[in-house]
Amino acid sequence: MTMKKLSSNVVQISHGSGGILQAELINFITKNISLKKVNGGIGVDELDDGATIPLEEYDKEIVVSADGHTVHPIFFPGGNLGILSACGTINDLLMMGATPLAITSIIIIEEGFKFETLNKIVNSFNFTVKEANVAIIAGDSKVMPRGTLNEIIMATTGIGIKEKSIKILDNNLKSEDKIIITGSIGDHGCSLLSSREGLNIYSDLESDVGSLLEIHDVLKSERERNYIHAMKDPTRGGIAGALNEWANKSNVSIVLEEEKIPVKKQVVAICDMLGLDPYAIACEGRALLSVDGEKAEEILRKIRSTAIGKEAEIIGVVEVNNPKKVLLKTIVGGTRYIDMPLGEAIPRIC
Repeated sequence: MTMKKLSSNVVQISHGSGGILQAELINFITKNISLKKVNGGIGVDELDDGATIPLEEYDKEIVVSADGHTVHPIFFPGGNLGILSACGTINDLLMMGATPLAITSIIIIEEGFKFETLNKIVNSFNFTVKEANVAIIAGDSKVMPRGTLNEIIMATTGIGIKEKSIKILDNNLKSEDKIIITGSIGDHGCSLLSSREGLNIYSDLESDVGSLLEIHDVLKSERERNYIHAMKDPTRGGIAGALNEWANKSNVSIVLEEEKIPVKKQVVAICDMLGLDPYAIACEGRALLSVDGEKAEEILRKIRSTAIGKEAEIIGVVEVNNPKKVLLKTIVGGTRYIDMPLGEAIPRIC
């Protein structure tokens, strides 16, 4: 068997940061898996926010997601590793249209880590999971020798359930769908940057980290009527990565309106200072939705009725021309492509 030529003969930090290089790493790890799905459900090859296990004698299916969390610093403006781990896992289940039921947690700790700090992280994780009415049902802990790990890593598995009739998938975008973002972009990645040592960036910006359960709850009828075709939380790779995944998997184009995309002035300032693209910066409490164009305004109103979605906007439309492309109509009147990021410009953000 001929192996596809890799961009590097060693794993780089950018291989874990979303975008093209992350896809290369995932392909390398998964290419020789022989059994990738159960009962014809969603599995590894679909590279969605989770997997599904259809229950053969019932009208429901189990939804499973898995995630590792290695954020730096572990305490950042607006959150910490514990909150991030809980919300990241819960949100992945929600993006598949599932109701979260349970979560597992693995904590890997460096020798010398303070119990006082560990207590804060674990309590934040437990509180966030409890607020979502999700059970913590299993887990594990390991301690690594000093110097072999940078402080602490958490890994989680989420378990949810949904109706088989609900089809919310990355490859399910329809022509004339409207694209909704539930709030401002880039807040999480830029808040971490502003709190890292040595950068000397002073900002009041806070991470957007949060559970999207409130939005999930108000959109129950829209999901059941299949007016929502796709949902995704734009974490690593930001909205640029998420939208390019949609365009490629659904064989459509997505046309955005620059003036409609909510970006805080602090994010713009930090990105301008460091030469970053806010569209490629991670969010941790935002969702992208592709929804039936005729129902978009109604769905938008429901999202805006929630605390976490009050700044939601319709930012674009799905088209059949220029398939597999994401285009941006700029404020000055031009149009440019938004490409899939090579990798996340900010490592260790989730």
